[in-house]
Amino acid sequence: MSKKRKWDDDYVRYWFTCMTEIDGTQRPQCVLCNSVFSNADLRPSKLSDHFNRQHGGIGGHDLSSLKHVPTPADQSETLKTFGVASQEDALLQASYQFAYLCAKEKNPHTIAEKLVKPCALEIAQIVLGPDAQKKLQQVPLSDDVIHSRIDEMSQDILQQVLEDIKASPLKVGIQLAETTDMDDCSQLMAFVRYIREREIVEEFLFCEPLQLTMKGKDVFNLFRDFFLKHKIALDVCGSVCTDGASTMLGENSEFVCCVKKEVPHIVITHCLLNPHTLVTKTLPTKLRDALFTVVRVINFIKGRAPNHRLFQAFFEEIGIEYSVLLFHTEMRWLSRGQILTHIFEMHEEINQFLHHQSSSLVDGFENKEFKIHLAYLADLFKHLNELSASMQRTGMNTVSAREKLSAFVRKFPFWLKRIEKRNFTNFPFLEEIVVSDNEALCIAAEITRHLQQLSSFFHGYFSVGDLDEASKWILDPFLFNLDFVDDGYLVKNDLAELRASGQILMEFETMKLEDFWCAQFTVFPSLAKTALEILIPFATTYLCELGFSSLLHFKTKSRSCLNMSDDIRVAISKKVPRFSDIIEQKLQLQQKSL
Repeated sequence: MSKKRKWDDDYVRYWFTCMTEIDGTQRPQCVLCNSVFSNADLRPSKLSDHFNRQHGGIGGHDLSSLKHVPTPADQSETLKTFGVASQEDALLQASYQFAYLCAKEKNPHTIAEKLVKPCALEIAQIVLGPDAQKKLQQVPLSDDVIHSRIDEMSQDILQQVLEDIKASPLKVGIQLAETTDMDDCSQLMAFVRYIREREIVEEFLFCEPLQLTMKGKDVFNLFRDFFLKHKIALDVCGSVCTDGASTMLGENSEFVCCVKKEVPHIVITHCLLNPHTLVTKTLPTKLRDALFTVVRVINFIKGRAPNHRLFQAFFEEIGIEYSVLLFHTEMRWLSRGQILTHIFEMHEEINQFLHHQSSSLVDGFENKEFKIHLAYLADLFKHLNELSASMQRTGMNTVSAREKLSAFVRKFPFWLKRIEKRNFTNFPFLEEIVVSDNEALCIAAEITRHLQQLSSFFHGYFSVGDLDEASKWILDPFLFNLDFVDDGYLVKNDLAELRASGQILMEFETMKLEDFWCAQFTVFPSLAKTALEILIPFATTYLCELGFSSLLHFKTKSRSCLNMSDDIRVAISKKVPRFSDIIEQKLQLQQKSL
């Protein structure tokens, strides 16, 4: 194999520039006629011969004059067709690709110039030689450059999402939630769900700070201003699912009133991932006291560093697992089930530790009645964790979520019947420690009252229930009884026609429900529109919860001043930036500035 020739800047006097192929091979290109030659022609004699024969041999040109030669508009696209990129294109592309990976991995912008580039230069020097090192040195990777690249990619991704929203044949669904970052700054995050081509798409929309107060009016203003800024009418929104905070929801909350006033048709839904909070609100006094005792014990251990270290040392000494309590002080609903399970399983060891520390909490903690209440709470919250976990996924719609809630609540009568007979099979921790008839009688009465109240609250708060009979064709149009549809209902004819198609039946059996109805949009638009208006709204704020997890990576003590919206969008969006368009626009701006 012949040795590859290298570009020399002196060759510009023959009106040639260097084009670099994807594999790194350098090829000369004539600026005057766009002719691209092989690597073997990368020598003065060949370049001079072409220059003299084809262009009259006008000499005396250098880099300065070459920069002012207009480049034909189709030059870059022609070169890309043949897998060739100019050196400037390649440097820009490398810079953007690194910035993209940096954001995806949630790394600080300074990692490029402080770590990655120095390492790459050392590797290039050792493995590839000084020429490769010199080429890598030209890749712009400073902190400001990476920040700028991420901003540009974020705007491109946002533009793609906005274009999709405008093109969606149906109104979009919004998921909205609020959290507080490490600087005590309230952040409002939103995701959007819409139809693109033959599928329902979920995408990140924005993450913006609430500057002064967190009232419902402030939330609405920020929400509305985002759409106004991007020249999209607010009535494109068909539904909004929020986290259920008083600021967001409630029949008389400012946010709901403002949204309903602006968009009367909009549907406001509760996040269905919050049953743990509802359980806490419905706990009888003794059960609530038991839960608060657990919180106080955790605070005693975790809230004071010496106690925490002594606790770890104590457990290492007696050889027990769970020596590190991965608990939050307020016990967020996502982890309460695991916390209570761990406390129950470690009850004896924690009791010993409290005795060892002469804590006043020991009296309540070692009480048999407390342990019975703890066992019930651990069992109940474990059931709730399993329910929540089944809804913690992308693509969860309100129909599926309500079916899961309905199935959960329907278990209550069976649990109650067993409890009346002192059968605690559905509560294994409780069954393990209840030994006397008197203990069983007392706890059975408390559980019965609680489950009855909880069932009532579930129906009221989440509107638990199935679709009405006339709408169940959405779930299965082939097994649905058409007699439930009123004869005056126009979709009845479409349903009868759809059921007669064997091809559509095969599609229904092999596709997801949402994808199936998207596929019917061109054939049965009325059916598809009715079905998708029910399937598009979000059922939970699960995506926002995931987004808040990413927020923790970006908003750290060393990055507290960072405006996170662009970084988060690039990190968690499913869309890929249109690198070729971004780079082309960048080069055009550079060309104009020359």
